[in-house]
Amino acid sequence: MPAHHAFWPRRLPHSITPPATSLWHNLAISALRYPSRPALVFFGRTVTYQELAQGAERLAAQLHALGVQRGDRVVLCMQNCPQLVLAHFAILRANAVVVPVNPMNRAEELKHYITDPDARVAITTADLAPELAKASNALPQGQGLQHLVATQFTDAFDADVAGADAPPAAWNDWLKTTYPLPVLEGGAVHAWAELLAGTSAPPAHAVGPDDLAVLPYTSGTTGLPKGCMHPHRSIMHNAVASALWGNASAENVTLAVVPMFHITGMVSVMHSTIYTGATLVIMPRWDRDLAGRLISRWKVTAWTNIPTMVIDLLASPNFAQYDLSSLNYIGGGGAAMPQAVAQRLLEHYGLRYAEGYGLTETAAPSHSNPPDHPKQQCLGIPFMSTDARVVDPDTLQPMPVGEQGEIVIHGPEVFDGYWKRPDATEAAFVDIEGRRFFRTGDLGRVDEDGYFFITDRLKRMINASGFKVWPAEVEALMFRHPAIQEACIISMRDAYRGESAKAVVVLRRSHQDTTEQDIIDWCRENMAVYKVPRAVQFVDALPKSGSGKVMWRMLQEAETPK
Repeated sequence: MPAHHAFWPRRLPHSITPPATSLWHNLAISALRYPSRPALVFFGRTVTYQELAQGAERLAAQLHALGVQRGDRVVLCMQNCPQLVLAHFAILRANAVVVPVNPMNRAEELKHYITDPDARVAITTADLAPELAKASNALPQGQGLQHLVATQFTDAFDADVAGADAPPAAWNDWLKTTYPLPVLEGGAVHAWAELLAGTSAPPAHAVGPDDLAVLPYTSGTTGLPKGCMHPHRSIMHNAVASALWGNASAENVTLAVVPMFHITGMVSVMHSTIYTGATLVIMPRWDRDLAGRLISRWKVTAWTNIPTMVIDLLASPNFAQYDLSSLNYIGGGGAAMPQAVAQRLLEHYGLRYAEGYGLTETAAPSHSNPPDHPKQQCLGIPFMSTDARVVDPDTLQPMPVGEQGEIVIHGPEVFDGYWKRPDATEAAFVDIEGRRFFRTGDLGRVDEDGYFFITDRLKRMINASGFKVWPAEVEALMFRHPAIQEACIISMRDAYRGESAKAVVVLRRSHQDTTEQDIIDWCRENMAVYKVPRAVQFVDALPKSGSGKVMWRMLQEAETPK
């Protein structure tokens, strides 16, 4: 018996058989079972399961009318809002594939998310629509979007809402403004409200467990982000397993503040909640006092988060006004939870913070701490139906207890491979004892109880408050700056985010008067804000090996000596 089975929740099986249906059926069945139960809550307005399912069917019909066919990829680029959930399920209902895109991306980055999946339709919020249109309009003829669907935030809530349900005053201009729609060259822009008013019937739902459902993108050590091919069955497994692991039921009220474009928010929060017929209380962005008010107002029972959110909420001067007594599950990942904060949650609120671990390639959790027996600053134990090991990266032989090796994962939640990248797919998998294991690129160890701990990375990556920043991607963008001859991105310590990006830059001779702020301002205009270097160091030359490769480790070690 594996050592971690001694700590396995006794109420749960070690593996499960998920439903052999598409993800759309989870919403359809919850709407049949709980038609009048609130599915979504957004600034005081509720959407019932029946309303959500009917809206998704109407939008699916309109997508079909716009030419979306089975297997087509549709870009979905939004902050958390009811429209994201409805659009996500509408795309699935139309037999198509969701391409979730970080709404912080700028036009230069967005081009790749249009061309790589060959997307012809995108759905977004009206504040972001100009950036998507700019990206599409800059592409060669025939490669851009044909249709752009844009929604105003006020399509989903009453702009006059007041009291505990009201958005922070600082968000009023952002959320309550009616944004003009942009021009899409060679295509058409559609207002969300007009499409939702349609009455035509959607196409027959024809996809099943093995069909492609979601194509989230992840970056790596080289090149542009790669699409991770997740069929309905991989997402379904982790949606069902997450619900069981967290002891969820239809009575749950979940705070949805981790981004639902991201694999954790999409699977462990959105899909898991819809599967159980529970309620999602949606926050578009993080605000500690709004979170405190919503937990108190809606009696939130489950909250998946990034540890920095918990730290921020506990530090609020208004914290004493909030009632956390309804919470019975709190956990998350993306960064380690400081032991002192976890201890405070346990001593003052009786809450055991359950950390987890997973990647875009594993549909969020591949590991999680048992809620009844969590260890602090620990990845947890292999998730339901999952075989995870620590092996020697070179020989693939198992490492002894306590010794460092690469974490490899086999299970039904593992993706099928990288979109259009058979080379990268082949490199990502190894065969061990006749099983196909995914190589995570993370180094870790296993203790005597079978709990996993991360120790280092094989991959060159920066973890900024749970957002992964891949240096190669940032460098590729920075090389487009006219003043930059060479750039190397390394990690710098950040008291709040854990890590942030730092750029080491060689300027062209013709642009020696370029300042650090000039570079940072340009980066803010051309890349997602979490990727933007927080500091720029100018040097005469970057250190290079005999083969001409930049020796980034030398720069990293100079920044953070061991």
